[in-house]
Amino acid sequence: MSDKRKKLSLLSEMIDMIEADHIVNEREYDFIYAIAKLMHIEKEELDALFEAKKPQYVPPTPESERILQFHRLVLLMNIDKEQHPNEIRRLKEFGLRMGLSPFAMDRVLEIMDDYPNRVVPPDVLIDIFKTYYN
Repeated sequence: MSDKRKKLSLLSEMIDMIEADHIVNEREYDFIYAIAKLMHIEKEELDALFEAKKPQYVPPTPESERILQFHRLVLLMNIDKEQHPNEIRRLKEFGLRMGLSPFAMDRVLEIMDDYPNRVVPPDVLIDIFKTYYN
């Protein structure tokens, strides 16, 4: 599977996340667009993902990349400062599909409110996942 296809798959997952509450606001789109630019994906390709059938999901292979993708999804879920029940459900589904510990994911969701703007620092997030994998 091509590297570009993997990137499009990850972006599609993020799009599914923001569409969970049936509202895509400008901040959510801008966040995904910023990630797409980092991945060297053109705006037109990103916009096509909103309209097209989603590519087959391909989870990242290294655990560190799966945790990074989970972190992106948590940030994305909180970007509009609301947590819709569908977003939380979808976040957990994505995490399980990536093979992440449900206990670690629940712990991250529990402590989000302890941080400004619900942004769990990456080192804290990694420590949580390490705890549940060791």
